[in-house]
Amino acid sequence: MQHEMLTREIGKSGIQASAVGLGTWAIGGWMWGGTDETRSIAAIQASVDAGISLIDTAPAYGQGVAEEIVGKAIKGRRDKVVLATKCGLVWHVQKGNHFFDYDGAPVHRYLGKDAIIFEVEQSLRRLGTDYIDHYITHWQDPTTPVAETMEALDTLKTQGKIRSVGASNTSAADVQAYLAAGQLDAVQEEYSMLKRDVEQSHQPLCRDNGVSVLSYSSLALGLLAGKIGPDRVFTGDDQRKDNPRFSIANRQKVAALMEEIAPLAEAHGATKAQIIIAWTLQQPGITFSLCGARDAAQAMENADAGKIRLSAADLQSIDQAAARHLTAMDG
Repeated sequence: MQHEMLTREIGKSGIQASAVGLGTWAIGGWMWGGTDETRSIAAIQASVDAGISLIDTAPAYGQGVAEEIVGKAIKGRRDKVVLATKCGLVWHVQKGNHFFDYDGAPVHRYLGKDAIIFEVEQSLRRLGTDYIDHYITHWQDPTTPVAETMEALDTLKTQGKIRSVGASNTSAADVQAYLAAGQLDAVQEEYSMLKRDVEQSHQPLCRDNGVSVLSYSSLALGLLAGKIGPDRVFTGDDQRKDNPRFSIANRQKVAALMEEIAPLAEAHGATKAQIIIAWTLQQPGITFSLCGARDAAQAMENADAGKIRLSAADLQSIDQAAARHLTAMDG
């Protein structure tokens, strides 16, 4: 039975968005073995047509490439989209904390007021819009007081350039600092069936303060999509190439889990990946699940996961299968 796409509110912002969001890291090409603009635009447009309103991007994804592609894709559909992008990974100045090098040039984690005011204009230009629905600090910068960061974000909110505030890759202490400095609507953290520490570190704090949790890597970089077999080979700059989580042993454990989920997927007329996404969305405190898609078919598959409602019995059998197969994973 097909339901409507599940929608939820981003924190206390009053902004409603689809519970399944489109993550565009892979679309930027960086660390995913390159990008294909035409296919990426088709993936974004198919997502929106299938009921996904939440689109999450960042300047760091290919140094502007993902934002530009999103901008092209949403031209004429801006009103159907809840647009999220980020700030705080900068290459226009060398302040804050050096994080990594991109094509030989330094990228810093920096959330000073000057940089945020600069960055938002760059993002608005690349995205071809005059406002961002949800603006997120991408990585945290220990060299800048959170009060200064929040002051800049509040200014942008007053100016109507952003509509809500989020923070990503945070500790519980970071979240508390944001809450003390103003209105934090959401955190964005890695969360999946393979990585559940957020349940302890963030969820009680977020629940008590009306902060949404956006999970990224819900399919664990594709490992839980049920399509990466033990014999798949990763090439080029694909980050999965040397990732211990993609060890042959792990892939075998995931394959065993998928075998157990298969009858449940069949009963729902769904794919195994859709069941994993639906499971993620029904975990206590998880508000949104960001899923990557490189083409229209993947985009539609992700969207349909937001229309599945698992029963308590379904959830229990998935949890039991996960406990059996996913303990002692590498990485």
